Amino acid sequence: MKIVIAGAGAVGTHLSSLLSTENHDCVLIDDDEERLGGIDAKYDIMAINAAPTSIKALKDAGVGAADLFVGVTTEESRNITACILAHALGAKKTVARIDNYEYLSAANQAFFKNLGIDSLIYPEVLAAADIINGLKLSWVRQRWDVHDSSLVLLGVKLRDTAEILNQPLKDLCGPDDPYHIVAIKRGDETIIPGGLDELHVLDLAYFMTTREYIPYIRKIVGKEHYADVQNVIFMGGGKTAVRAALTMPDYMNLKIIERSAERCERLNQLLSETDTMVIHGDGRDLALLQEENIKNTQAFVALTENAETNILACLTAKKLGVRKTVAMVENLDYVSMAESLDIGTIINKKTIAASHIFQMMLKADVRNMRSLMMVDSDVAEFVAAEGSRVTKKPVKALGLPFGVTIGGLVRNGEGQLVNGNTQIEAGDSVMVFCHEHQLGKVEKYFKKQGLW
Repeated sequence: MKIVIAGAGAVGTHLSSLLSTENHDCVLIDDDEERLGGIDAKYDIMAINAAPTSIKALKDAGVGAADLFVGVTTEESRNITACILAHALGAKKTVARIDNYEYLSAANQAFFKNLGIDSLIYPEVLAAADIINGLKLSWVRQRWDVHDSSLVLLGVKLRDTAEILNQPLKDLCGPDDPYHIVAIKRGDETIIPGGLDELHVLDLAYFMTTREYIPYIRKIVGKEHYADVQNVIFMGGGKTAVRAALTMPDYMNLKIIERSAERCERLNQLLSETDTMVIHGDGRDLALLQEENIKNTQAFVALTENAETNILACLTAKKLGVRKTVAMVENLDYVSMAESLDIGTIINKKTIAASHIFQMMLKADVRNMRSLMMVDSDVAEFVAAEGSRVTKKPVKALGLPFGVTIGGLVRNGEGQLVNGNTQIEAGDSVMVFCHEHQLGKVEKYFKKQGLW
């Protein structure tokens, strides 16, 4: 597959590194030679030092034969222009990074489609959705929903209060039980568990379940004593904080601590129709946190542009008794460190954005996709096509690649877990968990016969 990426910033370089391992023909364009920084020597891609809106540069990049063109420069207008040009030159699909929320409305989708732009991504909106989703369950590190929570994937850090420790999984989650364990993170190791594997203290376990059994999962992992989130403090008042504040549930009370007085004024304007309290100060200031009643705060979310600051602030909040912490960590080198320090939920905008872009590359019908950084895996919602390979045999006879687990499906709006005897039907929305980024190998099972 041929992919042309405009913009060698955080999202563009991360996406290029992912695609280089998937044997795609990838070209990265940027007019800043320093940003390209020899990336073509590091990864198996072609780098072109030119303006992404140059017709000559786009032709030199082979955009006319591109299956996907991605505009992810730091300038929204540049991305939109580049996508329009790429479409006109023959690119099959285009996606543009934006920072104008108005453009995401359903009413504008047809407008952008007519311009030649197939999809728009706003990383801060995607990150905000993840933050709010995580805050709704104080005891969960990561959550992913399919079909309005008909199926749910929950990442839970296990403590010694869990009642499911040190027992073979075959005795805990058989075919008739209301959950499956699809992955376990233990130290630096990711385990795709079998029936003889066990759960240990401090494991990060990923549970696949259905909506009605979320309280049951909370009980067996020993988290019933965790207070539900009502009072939240954000440190940093950037775009992600604004989008999260505007979608915060009514039962949550939010304070945003922001160092810039000018930004505080802007936040008061942007959030005037909410009950958000904006405070001018430093979220690492112990006296300020105590003054703002940190001891009665259930969640602390650090959203500055500096990963080290966010990690330090979350550690401080935990010392002061906050149970739920969320840190924005844009530098992937710090992700494992943040996990080892027991920072709760880790948000990385570029991996979230890359997941949505990668979804567009799959030829099967994929409705949703998410990368799980902690376990180096992907989870995706595939829709089984009529006559597809996945509908021909029971799950146990499909010959799925090692590290691939089908955890559940939604049929006629009802979620159900999947076992080896399950027969998938055409039209089922199927939640697939793939370790080490194997979605490209899985999609052939869900496409129409003759397309793979």
